[in-house]
Amino acid sequence: MPPTIAWLAQGKVRVKKPGEPPRTIESQFGQTIREKAIRAQQRHNWKTGGEGDKFLSGAMLWGRVPKDPAAIRVAVTSLCRGSAAGQMLYSLETDDLCAVLSLENLGEEERRLWNKNDKRLSHLAVASDGAVACSIRHPFGTANIAVRLNEESGFSEVTEGDSLDTAPRWVSSQERRLVFQSAGVGRDRHGNFAGLGPFSIQQLDIDSGDMKTLAEDPAQDFLTPQVTPDGTHYYIRRPYTTGREFHPLRTLKDIALFPFRLGYAIFQYLQFFSMIYTGKKLTSADGSRSRELDLKEMMIWGNKVSAQQSQKPGEEAPDLVPKTWHLIRQRPGYDAETIAKGVLAYDLAPDGTVVYSNGSAIFMLEPNGKTARLHVERLIEQVTVLP
Repeated sequence: MPPTIAWLAQGKVRVKKPGEPPRTIESQFGQTIREKAIRAQQRHNWKTGGEGDKFLSGAMLWGRVPKDPAAIRVAVTSLCRGSAAGQMLYSLETDDLCAVLSLENLGEEERRLWNKNDKRLSHLAVASDGAVACSIRHPFGTANIAVRLNEESGFSEVTEGDSLDTAPRWVSSQERRLVFQSAGVGRDRHGNFAGLGPFSIQQLDIDSGDMKTLAEDPAQDFLTPQVTPDGTHYYIRRPYTTGREFHPLRTLKDIALFPFRLGYAIFQYLQFFSMIYTGKKLTSADGSRSRELDLKEMMIWGNKVSAQQSQKPGEEAPDLVPKTWHLIRQRPGYDAETIAKGVLAYDLAPDGTVVYSNGSAIFMLEPNGKTARLHVERLIEQVTVLP
């Protein structure tokens, strides 16, 4: 029987139990943020009438346009299973704060565990004893692994350096050890961010602070590692690229499209001033089309993927990442083997079942090697198996 699964798609938490249709779990905390913004706007609605119109026009002229409370950014940035049956943890981010929340009974109850205004975290992972690991992002392109060992404490960073340390997972057989992916940050002579080196897999002993490299290759990225109780390693392997490789066809395309892109930029500039002085756009088209295009793209481990980049006519669930993104399994004493291709995210069930996604669908790979498709949906970013 398929396991109960949850996934993150287009900033929303989705859950599916075996034999039931999927459902969306709305963030009560996120809704509270919007409701507070609406009440604050209502208390200050004098600014939008009478003499307030002059104040509002001046604010728009200098770029201080009041925000629409309904348009406040409230994004779920990561999702993972909890330590108890039916429990999930997710991280939520707005422009002003970040929070970690717990969902009990598959979303029937919500509890806030932590929130902070000056932190940005994601990639949650929970140990069997309830300890939480995550990655905390910093300015200038770096990120560190942090842990919260009990409910009374905050998150303490356990890695450091000029690197991008993300996607931690607790090692099942050793609760105080973590595996995670790490890439060195390259900088120019002025100290500005210039790019990332290849991702390697690192193991960290929380108690001793000892770090060990488990896998690295200058030509490959190793992503989202997991280790099972019997010592089997899983990870996604993809070719390493700097993003600065020369592509003759792409260069010719950019040259050909340059006049059109320049014209579009000038049009948007003029439309901005039209909105300020007349309140009207230069075109009658609404923004639904542009919003639709925005939803067809997302960033995965530094790569922009598009819902249309590889779709063929009649294809229902195209891979959103190249076939060169391999899901690897390496058993103790055996060579690494590819068990799926075009894999964007995956998780492991206790019985050895692998649940993975190509970004457009979720699949189940059973221990006997049989594969089945569980669900089709657009822009799936993360997937987790629930206890």
